[in-house]
Amino acid sequence: MTTAQHKIGSGFGAKSTADDVLKGIDLTGRLAVVTGGYSGIGLETTRALTKAGARVVVPARRPDTAREAVAGIDGVELDEMDLGDLESVRGFADRFLASGRTVDLVIDSAGIMACPETRVGPGWEAQFATNHLGHFALVNRLWPAIAAGGARVVSVSSTGHHASGIRWDDVHWSHDYDKWEAYGQAKTANVLFAVHLDRLGAGHGVRAFALHPGGILTPLQRHLATEEMVERGWIDEDGNMLHPELFKTPEQGAATQVWAATSPQLDGLGGVYLEDCDIAEPAPADGERVGVKEWAIDPEQAARLWKLSADLTGVDAFAG
Repeated sequence: MTTAQHKIGSGFGAKSTADDVLKGIDLTGRLAVVTGGYSGIGLETTRALTKAGARVVVPARRPDTAREAVAGIDGVELDEMDLGDLESVRGFADRFLASGRTVDLVIDSAGIMACPETRVGPGWEAQFATNHLGHFALVNRLWPAIAAGGARVVSVSSTGHHASGIRWDDVHWSHDYDKWEAYGQAKTANVLFAVHLDRLGAGHGVRAFALHPGGILTPLQRHLATEEMVERGWIDEDGNMLHPELFKTPEQGAATQVWAATSPQLDGLGGVYLEDCDIAEPAPADGERVGVKEWAIDPEQAARLWKLSADLTGVDAFAG
């Protein structure tokens, strides 16, 4: 498979921050929708975008928590939305579209990781449903505003996608649930979504990107017991980070998604997976978790996932 997955020499790297990649970029008059924009790297994304002049709409499952988190940040508006509830997604999208505004940037930053087996909606596995299907429905419902703005859509994936491709015979884990493989499938879905959205949207001036933000200790780890993080070598028994050189700060973790959403270096490009503020290379054969796995950028699997997602959610802006 030929691929556009090759570094372009952006001049940024793993230690770059969201503010670094926005230097010289004026976002005045532009509107961004940032899911998860009140926690972890999402909050840092909101801060950086507003500092550059953008107005940021943050749909939040926990509006009171979100209100507290973004207090003091000018240029932010909150609304309620639960990605695991498609009616909630519909409600947010309808309210936004009724405002008559266009969207310039979408950053799908919200997500859950390695949670105990949980079912949402009609019995869907929660990580696939929340991380992928909720965002799929959101972007498709917001499509009139996204297309009108010629927006960039950024799908936040993870190196976790190396753990699993799409389990086509059982995407909702009806048996033998494995929280890390389920997370991996959801993160692969995030990449495939960007691949096919870019294919469908490019003719409308809409480009899509997926990315790995880096390893960052944030509330994303809330489902992990301390013992498990100790076993993985992330922290000691007192909760202290063991290898800070291996982790990014939230400001650094937000950089790649902000770069994806705003950088002129990506003009004319799309449908690729990024890491450390550059286009990633294909994953090496030795199993090292860097770069992007072939299964996550396969255009045939991307089209197949799009159809499955449209069938499951009942939403497809490109149908007909």
